[in-house]
Amino acid sequence: MRNFDLAPLYRATVGFDRIADMMDRALAADVAQPTYPPYNIEKTGENAYRISVAVAGFAADDLAVELREGALIVSAKKAADESDKSYLHRGIATRAFERRFALADHVRVEGATHVNGMLHIDLIREVPEALKPRRIEISRPDTLEGSAVLTQQGA
Repeated sequence: MRNFDLAPLYRATVGFDRIADMMDRALAADVAQPTYPPYNIEKTGENAYRISVAVAGFAADDLAVELREGALIVSAKKAADESDKSYLHRGIATRAFERRFALADHVRVEGATHVNGMLHIDLIREVPEALKPRRIEISRPDTLEGSAVLTQQGA
């Protein structure tokens, strides 16, 4: 029994609802995570990432990549095969799927490519200037008095 009550977190914080929701989803052990289709997440640079999804059997027109509410949603739906093919073994799964990836703040999708049965989605993290560390100059008391004297003389 791993039930955690995150209600105190909601009461004691402001603006962290998204983090608490992610914790709720991560702790929900009842829901089985889908394993289809397989995917990789790789770091391609200091602030660059790539999600590669194995989509063998799907054409680019069958795939959809959407960004909604802080989540990247990759889905596919194959048109019904109306040919008279008779398979002895059908190992390439072309069933419809939807795979969701939660994106961190300030991560944006640069683009997507479909090559050799792989869907590559390139992401980049752009930290705004306001959130980057900056050095604050510390003034000395003698420079403050000198500026006050200059202000009084100029008036």
